[in-house]
Amino acid sequence: MSQASTVSQANTVSRASVIVVGNEKGGAGKSTIAIHIATALLHGGAKVAVLDLDLRQQTLGHFFANRRAWLAANEAEAPMPLEHAISSAGDALAKAPAEEQLARFEEAFAEMAQAADFVLIDTPGSDTAISRAAHVRADLIVTPMNDSFVDFDMLGVVDPVTLDLKRHSLYAETVWSCRKQRATNERKQIDWVVLRNRLAPTEARNRRRLDERVEALSKKVGFRVGPGLRDRVIYRELFPFGLTVADLSPAIRPVSMSLQHVAARQELRALMIALGFTGLDDAERIAAE
Repeated sequence: MSQASTVSQANTVSRASVIVVGNEKGGAGKSTIAIHIATALLHGGAKVAVLDLDLRQQTLGHFFANRRAWLAANEAEAPMPLEHAISSAGDALAKAPAEEQLARFEEAFAEMAQAADFVLIDTPGSDTAISRAAHVRADLIVTPMNDSFVDFDMLGVVDPVTLDLKRHSLYAETVWSCRKQRATNERKQIDWVVLRNRLAPTEARNRRRLDERVEALSKKVGFRVGPGLRDRVIYRELFPFGLTVADLSPAIRPVSMSLQHVAARQELRALMIALGFTGLDDAERIAAE
C-alpha cells in the first residue's frame, strides 16, 4: 500500500488516522522512531500532525524546533508537520492533576484530528493518564523494543530457568485493555506492531532466544513483528539539525553523504513498508548524486 493511497483513505473518514508510538520503558527509541515515521509520511505527501506527550523530555518537540531553525538559517525547504503543544511549559503540566492533563490532550487532539491526514503521538516511558487516552484512540500502535530481555520484560514474563514464556506483562496488558475498549466503543480494531529496534550487527544466541519469545508472545496477544532502526551514527548526527535520512537531498546535506547513509534510508523504507506505507524510492538517486 502506498502512502498516497493511505492518505486518500484517511481523508474518507471523519478524523485522521492515529499512530501512537508507545512503550512504558524508557530508552527503547520511541522518539527516534516517531521522528522518522513523521518525516517519511511528510515526504510521502501526507499532512501530518505531531503531539508529544512526554511532558518533561519533549524530544519530538525539540526535534521539530531544531528543524524549523535549521531550515530558516540555511534558506532550505523541507515539509513540516502541524504542531500543537499541549502546554507552553510541559514540565509544569507534568505536575498538574491528571484531569487537567487529559483536558489539554483532548483539546489538542480534537483540533489536530480535523486538520491532518495522520496524527502521530509520541508517548512517555511510563504509564500516564494521557498516554492511555492516546492508546485508546490509536489506529496503529508502534512499539519499539531493544534487542534485550530487559525490554521484553515490559511485554512478557519468561520462566527464569527454562526461558519459557509464562504470560504477557505490563505494557501488553495496557494495550490489550485499550484494544478491548476501542472495539467495544467503536467496533474498530487497533493494529499493533512491535519493532525489533537497535539490533546488534552480529547474530547471537541471546537474539535467537529473544526472537522465539517475541514470536510466541505475538501469537498470544496479537501483535505483528517488524524491523526497527539500527543504532546508526547518522540518526544521532542529524538530530541537532531537525533532519532525518528522509530529508537528505542535493539541497539538504548538513553532513557528508556515504553508502551507510543510503543503507539507513533503505532501512527506513523497510520500516515504513512493515507499517503499511511505502515511499522513499529515491535512495538510489541520492547515492548517485
